Amino acid sequence: MKKIHLILFLFITSAAFSQVEDAWVYFKDKPNSQTYLNNPLTMLTQRALDRRIAQNISLDISDVPIYQSYIDQITSSAGITVKAKSKWLNCLHVRGTQANINALILVSSVDHVDFANRLLNTAKITSVQRRKSEPINKTLEKTINFNYGTSANQIQMLKGDLLHQLNYTGLGKIIAVLDAGFPNVNTAQPFQRLFTNNSILGGYDYVNKSDNFYTGDSHGTLVLSTMGGFTEGQLVGTAPDAKYYLFITEDDNSENPIEESNWVEAAEEADRIGADIITSSLGYFGYDNPNYNHTYSDMTGNSAFASKGANIAFSKGIVVIASAGNEAQTSEPHVGVPAEATNVLAIGAVKADKTYAAFSSIGPSFDNRVKPDVMAQGQASVLSDVSGTITTANGTSFSGPILAGMVACLWQAFPEKTNQEIKQLITQSADRYAAPTVQFGYGIPDFNLALANGLSVSDFSKSDFVVYPNPTSDSISVTLKEGFDSGTIILYTVLGQKVLEKKISSQSAVVSMKSIEKGTYLYKIESNRFSKSGKIIKK
Repeated sequence: MKKIHLILFLFITSAAFSQVEDAWVYFKDKPNSQTYLNNPLTMLTQRALDRRIAQNISLDISDVPIYQSYIDQITSSAGITVKAKSKWLNCLHVRGTQANINALILVSSVDHVDFANRLLNTAKITSVQRRKSEPINKTLEKTINFNYGTSANQIQMLKGDLLHQLNYTGLGKIIAVLDAGFPNVNTAQPFQRLFTNNSILGGYDYVNKSDNFYTGDSHGTLVLSTMGGFTEGQLVGTAPDAKYYLFITEDDNSENPIEESNWVEAAEEADRIGADIITSSLGYFGYDNPNYNHTYSDMTGNSAFASKGANIAFSKGIVVIASAGNEAQTSEPHVGVPAEATNVLAIGAVKADKTYAAFSSIGPSFDNRVKPDVMAQGQASVLSDVSGTITTANGTSFSGPILAGMVACLWQAFPEKTNQEIKQLITQSADRYAAPTVQFGYGIPDFNLALANGLSVSDFSKSDFVVYPNPTSDSISVTLKEGFDSGTIILYTVLGQKVLEKKISSQSAVVSMKSIEKGTYLYKIESNRFSKSGKIIKK
C-alpha cells in the first residue's frame, strides 16, 4: 500500500512539474546602459525627450532596452517560449514547464523568477484565500440598443463642450489606446475625419505580433469612437483633433497574465513614441487559471505587473487613464488592475442623469486609497459600432475614454503643466472632491472649473495676469501683474466693435458681463507698462 501511495505521489509531482506555466524572468542589470544614456535618440523619439524636458524628468536605466544577449540566453533555453518583454522592469514574460522555468535561475544574468501562479514562488507562499475565478465582465460593454440620440450629454456632463468652444479639442496631444482590437476603424464613416487629418499615427498588435491593428475584437473600435469619432449631428468624440496610436494588448478569447505583459510593453512603446496620454478600457482580476488570480489584498497600488507598468508610465510624464471595471455586482466588486495603481486615473461610470451605474466597480483600494478616482457617463454612452452605426452601449470601457479625451483638451490649454498638475486639476474639480465615496470616488469632474482653476493666481507666476472664469456666465475676475495696480480692460466683438470698457483700479477686480449678449469676444488689458489680449466666451 505504501508503494502505491509513493508511486501516486511521484506521478502527481511529475505531472505538476510538467504543467505549462507563465512567469516573469528578471535580469540583474543592463550592461550597455551608458551607451544608450549617452545617445538618448537610440531609445526614445525626440517628442518623448521633449516631454521629459518639459516636465523636468531625467532619463534613467529603466529607459534603456533589455540587453539583447540576455534575451538570447532565455530564448535559447530548453522548453522556454518568450511571450513579451519589459525594459522598464528589465524582465521577460516566459512560458514553459515549472521545471524548465526554475532552471532559468541558474542562468548567470537572471536575478530572480516570479511565477504568475504565486503558490509556486516558495518564498511568497501565502494563506490568503483566493476568490473563485471570475473573468472581467465584458457583456455589459456590448451594444444594447440603437438609440440615435446625440453625444451631447456625455460631453456636457463634463463641461467639455465649453472647452471645445475655446478650440481646445485635443489638438497637439497624442493618445495611445490599449485595447482588444480596432476592426473597420480604417473604413467606417465616423473615423474618416481622423484619416483625413492624418490623426491615426500607427499601432501594433501585441497579441499576434503583427503590424495589422485594424483587426481583433470590436471593443477598441467602440472605445476609439468616444474620443475621435465624428458624425455630424450624431456623434462628436471628446478629443476629435487629438492624434492616436492603436495598440492591441488584449486577447478576447482568454484571460491570461500575458495580457498584463502586453499592456506594459505597449505602454513602453507609447512612451517611446512620445504619447501624452494612455487610455485603457481593460482590467484584470480573475484569470482562466484561478491560480493566477489577483486578490483584493493585491490592490495596494504597485503590486500587480500591469499596475507597476502604469505607475512607471506616469513617472515618465504620461497621464494614464484606466476603466474602473464592471464588477460591482459580483463577489469581488472592487476596482482591478491597472486602474487600482497609485498614479492611474480610474474612471467609474454614471448614468446620463449623473446617478451611479450599478455595474461600476467600487473602491476603496485594499490600502484604503480613493478608487475610482472620478466618473463619466458609462451607461447609454453614445458611440459608433464597427459598421459606422451610431448607437449606445454600457460599461466603464466607455466612461474611461470619454474622460481621456477631455484630458487631452485640458492639457492642450495648459501645455506647460505636468501630468501630475493636470491630474490634480481634474480631481479637484470633481463634485465630491471634499467627500469622496466608494462608488463615485471624487465624483464627476467639471473641466471648465479645472480650466479656471488652472488659471488661478495660486497656479500662475506672479509676473503674469489672469482672466477667469472662461467661459463665464455673468462676470470675470481680472488680476493684474504684481507691481501694477491700475489698468483698463476693453471687450470687442469678433468684428472689432467695442462693447465694454472698464477701468481697473486695484490689482484684482471683478468685471460684470451681464449686459453683454452671449457669444465670443476679444479682450485687451492695458496699463502703462504692458498690454495683453485674448478671447473670452459669454455663455
